Amino acid sequence: MECNGCEFRPELFYDDEYQIWLRLEDDDSLSVGMTDLSQAIAGHILHVRVRRPGTARPTGKPVATIESGKWAGPIPNFFNCTIIEANEHVMEQPDLLNSDPYGTWIARVEAEGGGQAVLDAFVTGKLAHEGYCQRAKRDNIHCNR
Repeated sequence: MECNGCEFRPELFYDDEYQIWLRLEDDDSLSVGMTDLSQAIAGHILHVRVRRPGTARPTGKPVATIESGKWAGPIPNFFNCTIIEANEHVMEQPDLLNSDPYGTWIARVEAEGGGQAVLDAFVTGKLAHEGYCQRAKRDNIHCNR
């Protein structure tokens, strides 16, 4: 699925601004990634820094930071969690987030209360697709990978 040339994956979970996606893993952890909208806004990604494994991240404190040629900022965190793992591939080759934002996760986290419980606060499926397209159109975001 697409909107303004931006890829969308209906099986993932999204925050209300469509900055990040979440995927529930078999062990109840969550993989955190950057949406196609976010990578398009950021531009060519040059550096990714993930907090070290074992680090507790309260709501509002970022899981990671991203730097591009025109932007530096956080990968937002919307729930209390602990970092389990950083994706070494993306840390070595940050532009993977530009070329494959949904195939490239940034960090895996363990959510306080469990991954499944946290997902209730995020949108998925058709409702997420509608919001994603509204954001792309509202902010005139076009993805050209």
